[in-house]
Amino acid sequence: MKQIENIKQYAGALRLGYLSKNLQPMLHQASIETPGYADFLESLFEKEIEQRQQNDYRRRVKLARLPRAHDLDDYDYKASSSIGIRQMTQLRELLWVDRLYNLVLMGPSGTGKTYLAGGLINDAIKKGYRAYFTTMADLIGVLNRKEIISSAMSTYNRYCKAHLIAIDDIMMFPVQKSEAVALFNLINHLHEQCSVIITTNKSPSQWAETLDDEVLATAILDRLLYRCEVIKFEGNGYRMDNRKSFLQKESLPSDKNRF
Repeated sequence: MKQIENIKQYAGALRLGYLSKNLQPMLHQASIETPGYADFLESLFEKEIEQRQQNDYRRRVKLARLPRAHDLDDYDYKASSSIGIRQMTQLRELLWVDRLYNLVLMGPSGTGKTYLAGGLINDAIKKGYRAYFTTMADLIGVLNRKEIISSAMSTYNRYCKAHLIAIDDIMMFPVQKSEAVALFNLINHLHEQCSVIITTNKSPSQWAETLDDEVLATAILDRLLYRCEVIKFEGNGYRMDNRKSFLQKESLPSDKNRF
C-alpha cells in the first residue's frame, strides 16, 4: 500500500491527475489482463492525455460563454430556408476561419442567428481554435471596465488573442461615443488577425444611426466587410413559431353539446 501511495504522490507532483485518481482501478485491470509493460504505459498515457483534452475542452467552453443552444448537429433545416445542408457543411469545416474571413448573420430576431453563431464557436473550440461568444451588451461592459477590473482586462486580452469571436446582437442599442471608439479599436486590432461572426437585426446602413457617428460606423464596417460572407435570415421567428406554453388549452364543447 505504501508503494501505491508513493506512486500517487509522484503522479500528483508530475500533475498526472488521471493516474493519481485512478491508479488502483488501473492496477486491478492490469492484473486481470496482464498486459506487457510497454502496453500498460501506453494505455496509461493515452488515458492521461484524453482526460487532459476533455478538461481543456470543458475549460474553453466555459470561457467561451456559449448560448444554451449551440449544437449544430440538431439544426432544423425545415425551420429555416436561410441555410442549406451544403452551406452548413462549408461553414462547419471552418476553412474560412483559417483564411480570416468574417461572417455576418443578418435578419429579424428569433430566426436562428444566435444559434448558428454559438454552434460555430462550439465547433471551433472542438477543433482547437481559441473561440469566444459574447453579446454586444457584455462586450461594451468589458470595454468600459477593462482598465479598472482585472477580470474584464483578462477577458479583453483573450478576445485580442482569439482565432474566432462571435458578437451577438451588434448595434441593437445606441452606444456612447467613447464606447463606439473602444469597439472600433477592438475591431481594428482583430482585423486580419481573427475571424469575427456578427449577428444583427439591422442593415449596415442603420449602424451609423446607432453609433450616431457615420465616420466610425463606416470604419467598423470597412474592416468587417473587407473579407466577409453575409447570410440573410428571413421569415418568422423560430422561437415564436415553436414556443412552449405552460397553460393547457381547453377544448371548447361542440355546438350540439352546448344545449
